[in-house]
Amino acid sequence: MAVYSHILLAADFTPASKAVSQQALQLRQVFKAQLSLVHVVEFTQMDLSNDLILPQDLEIDRELMELARQRLQTLGEELGVDKTECFVSQGSTRREILRLAEERNIDLIVIGSHGREGIQRLLGSTAERINTGWNGTTLYHLQNEQLGQ
Repeated sequence: MAVYSHILLAADFTPASKAVSQQALQLRQVFKAQLSLVHVVEFTQMDLSNDLILPQDLEIDRELMELARQRLQTLGEELGVDKTECFVSQGSTRREILRLAEERNIDLIVIGSHGREGIQRLLGSTAERINTGWNGTTLYHLQNEQLGQ
C-alpha cells in the first residue's frame, strides 16, 4: 500500500464536490498527510479578433478570482486546512494543477470526475488530462451530479 505525505485536493465547487472533499479529508487522516487545496479559474475572454481586452473583461476576471479565494478559504476552514495551503490560480486547469503539484511536492491529487459520455468522453475530462502529465498518483472520485455524490 502506498503512503502519501502531501495530498492536493482540486476543488471545483460543484454541488457534487462535497463528497470529493470528504474523501480527501479521510485520506489526510489515514495517512496523516498534509492537505493542500487548489481551484483554477479559467480565463473568461476569448478574443479571436486581436482586439484590445476591455477593462470590464479584466474586472470580471478579478471578481472571479476573489470569489474563488473566498470559497476556497471557506472550504479550507471546513476541512481544517490552513489558508497558506489554499491556492487559487488562473489559466489552464490542467497546467496549473500540475504546476502546483510539482512546486509543492504533492504525491496524491484528489479530483472529481463527472463520468462523461459520448463526445465529451472522447474530448477527455480535466481529471483524465491531469493524469497524462503526472508521475504521481491521481485519485478520481466519480461524481454523480444528480445525486450530489
